Amino acid sequence: MTEITDSTPELPGTPELPGMPDWEKRFRAPRVSLPDWAEDAPHRSLFVSNATGTYELYAWDRATGEQRQATDRPNGTTDGVLSPDGASILWFSDTDGDEFGVWMRQPFGGGDDEPAAPGLGPSYPAGLAIGRDGTSVVGRSTDEDGTTIHVVRKDAEPAEIYRHRESAGVGDLSHDGTLIAIEHTEHGDAMHSALRVVRLDGSPVCELDDTKGGTEELGLEVLGFAPVDGDTRLLVGHQRRGRWEPMIWDVASGEETDLAIDLPGDVNAEWYPDGSGLLVAHSFEARGELWRYDLATRELVRIETPAGSVSGATARPGGEVEYLWSSAALPPQVRSTSGGVVLDPPGMKAPESVPVEDAWVEGPGGRIHALVQRPAGATGPLPTVFEIHGGPTWHDSDEFAAGPAAWVDHGYAVVRVNYRGSTGYGRQWTDALKHRVGLIELEDIAAVREWAVTSGLADPQRLILAGGSWGGYLTLLGLGTQPEAWALGLAAVPVADYVTAYHDEMEALKAMDRTLLGGTPEEVPERFEASSPLTYVDAVRAPVYISAGVNDPRCPIRQVENYVDRLAARGAMHEVYRYDAGHGSLVVEERIKQVGLELAFAAEHLGQGVDLG
Repeated sequence: MTEITDSTPELPGTPELPGMPDWEKRFRAPRVSLPDWAEDAPHRSLFVSNATGTYELYAWDRATGEQRQATDRPNGTTDGVLSPDGASILWFSDTDGDEFGVWMRQPFGGGDDEPAAPGLGPSYPAGLAIGRDGTSVVGRSTDEDGTTIHVVRKDAEPAEIYRHRESAGVGDLSHDGTLIAIEHTEHGDAMHSALRVVRLDGSPVCELDDTKGGTEELGLEVLGFAPVDGDTRLLVGHQRRGRWEPMIWDVASGEETDLAIDLPGDVNAEWYPDGSGLLVAHSFEARGELWRYDLATRELVRIETPAGSVSGATARPGGEVEYLWSSAALPPQVRSTSGGVVLDPPGMKAPESVPVEDAWVEGPGGRIHALVQRPAGATGPLPTVFEIHGGPTWHDSDEFAAGPAAWVDHGYAVVRVNYRGSTGYGRQWTDALKHRVGLIELEDIAAVREWAVTSGLADPQRLILAGGSWGGYLTLLGLGTQPEAWALGLAAVPVADYVTAYHDEMEALKAMDRTLLGGTPEEVPERFEASSPLTYVDAVRAPVYISAGVNDPRCPIRQVENYVDRLAARGAMHEVYRYDAGHGSLVVEERIKQVGLELAFAAEHLGQGVDLG
């Protein structure tokens, strides 16, 4: 066994050096997020960038072109919003990535930070909405109180308007600041929210509950109030036809308008700034595209974007659309339908990678979609990394990712599996993940693994199971339940001991685990035991590399240590790397170090056929 500690100094802004490999350049190349903009001052924007070597918030005045780094913390900052007038930046301040903290306020042009909600103590965030008169609606989650929602007015004590043990959150505040939309799971199903609209004093206006008190597995989500004063229409996401799609709910009259957007896959939407139409984001079979839906004519018009994935989009006041686009081969860019690149960070550019190929494999629960990348010109069988996504309610798509590209550079094929539980393939596929948690996903991964071997892509003696978060959990569970299938395991920030993880994790994740497994560890101990990697740790035969953040509230460190202790007790081959952050790191050098350690671990134990040059 090897213990590794974090002793590498941070080197933010490391320049391109002679001989720097492409895989490192992809991590170090400056990136930017899709800029957010102030509703009443659209020339003021806020975005996230890693330009200094750590992901931080940046203010951008489009009128002058000035860009200013707004936050500067050792472990980075990514959660921030602009006030509607563009005068203030609100950003979430936690401690070293533990996700437990308070909202801070900073003038857009720079200045001292101050608490945005004086009188409210630290918590996990549960939504934030800001009104035009300066009123804020702050959602909080703590282990002691569950979810609380507070209205914060200037020079007044915060007023609590909502409290419940189950998870909930602030959805949106109406344009005139009189109505609050809340997503809640008071019915006990953390995977399917109901909606409630209340006034600022907490008095109820209306309720929409497709779960029918928790008896139906149909969720709702708040997509936003109409951007017009006095307009009581709320854009809502629903699952009534077996997928996510939008409708309009007038919270004053109760009228529901079915938009019936005829596109396969999941459909999301947001308002155009004048309220005349919707910007529709369509996700299908690991790709994304954009459409405009005209509310008067009900006409759906395609917005031309390149093949690949649109991972964020926003409609600007002039009618143009800005969007963040990439593909597996080409690095991300913030583009505009008016032409050109909106925000192009200076400095080193990320090298391109190889395109992704689609594979469809018959599995025990239906057809499984997998994305495959292989070194250019390479023929199998190849050492192959099964890079398993987290979530679990998430999916891999045809978008640029530095991690998989690093493995391809080193001679590996990479296979990413959108197992049952993944989003983007309909409600039935996502909701299949119940009670036999972890085991269901691994059945799908096993089917794709069999295809990869029999098709000649993958070398059966050099198969790596890898992933972070839920992917790290499935890695450890797979190494124990399928010990003969894998030559190596790489688990980042994993669930390793499900019972201890449940007791130590944040309250909102406890609610999710109760939904997935049907109760607490005390109520359904057999399900937690069947789904816990710790149950099978003594069956693990492959060398295991584990990395974990010591401040992680999602996959807490104590349950990882329990698993590591069991490996060590029987002398199993493993390495452990602990770093001073939460559920992953926002520091570029830290991320490079972790990938480098994984590559070295694989080279040490698989050796042949892997070029680390």
